[in-house]
Amino acid sequence: MVQEIGRPAPDLSLFRKLLLVNWGLVALVLMIAGIGIAILYSAAGGAWSPWASRQLVRLAVGLLVMVAVALIDIRLWLRYAYLIYGLALAMLVLVDVMGRVGGGAQRWIDFGVIQLQPSELMKIAVVLALGRYFHGLTLEQVGKPLMLIPPLLLIGLPVVLVLRQPNLGTAMLLAAGSAAVMFAAGVRIWKFLLVGGAAAAAIPIAWSFLKDYQKRRVYTFVDPSQDPLGAGYNILQSKIALGSGGIFGKGFLNGTQGQLRFLPEMQTDFIFTVLAEEFGMVGCLVLLGLYVLVLIYGFAIAVRARSQFGRLVAIGVTTQLFLYVFINMAMVMGLVPVVGIPLPLVSYGGTAMLTLLAGAGLLISVSVHRDVEIPRWHG
Repeated sequence: MVQEIGRPAPDLSLFRKLLLVNWGLVALVLMIAGIGIAILYSAAGGAWSPWASRQLVRLAVGLLVMVAVALIDIRLWLRYAYLIYGLALAMLVLVDVMGRVGGGAQRWIDFGVIQLQPSELMKIAVVLALGRYFHGLTLEQVGKPLMLIPPLLLIGLPVVLVLRQPNLGTAMLLAAGSAAVMFAAGVRIWKFLLVGGAAAAAIPIAWSFLKDYQKRRVYTFVDPSQDPLGAGYNILQSKIALGSGGIFGKGFLNGTQGQLRFLPEMQTDFIFTVLAEEFGMVGCLVLLGLYVLVLIYGFAIAVRARSQFGRLVAIGVTTQLFLYVFINMAMVMGLVPVVGIPLPLVSYGGTAMLTLLAGAGLLISVSVHRDVEIPRWHG
């Protein structure tokens, strides 16, 4: 083990850590989650059950998780990064063996009290594992092609397992978020172009492995009007709701597409359309502005971190949040195919909520421990 030259890392007390918590980021997270609970209340026709009340409980538990993650020494996250990755990978394998099937996909593990979706947990685990790996390399080592084999395996194994569920959207998020970490670590752009070219060449082969419903999603993306009452129904109703909201919307609980149940999956994938119909373009811009502020906080935390591990973790978590927001909003607008990506902290879902809040906790942990210099491991 070789330690980088620098001033000793400060040992922070619990009280000191609480003072250093980025409470502005916490407030933004709470505002976004609060908007989500309000929209879930509206989506249920002005009732707490079945979605808003459960989401509120999940938010309370998630906030405790976020604070706990934030206060843990970042050096412990580095030390146990591979262990966390291994546990998440084991759960993905368990899903493949005995996972619960829902909506034609096998994605969940039923523990009785709670149902976990390990693919969501893997988004955080792979960022931690890649952060630890590249933390131990110099820029010269990062440039060696053979040194990229381990991180590609770290990414490839969960991506393959997630595709088997099948869950194309999450697999794309895993790959794209991991690519951001690798780029931030110093991997040259031409290597990404090389991989992208190979992926493009493999599209005809990949197409043959897609499920029928996944192919229908692509056909629907190209022309949703070809099957308005079938595969194209979701996106057509979504566009109607988006357009009917206008500038200021129809008002809380007054959206016709949502209240009359024309909108499909309005509590999960298409919840943004409920917001757009009831609060219009202004409401959408407010939510989008809150997301942008969180992203600014995330990248600012990455820039200020002294350790490579903290920097890479912050970039990975922030990039994944950006991808969540971009893909979901583009999906409901018909700009990309429907791939089942929830809107962060707004869509109904337990594992996604806990994972996103744990990711926010990691961001805060990097911020709290920004002056900690971590020894560099080689090999």
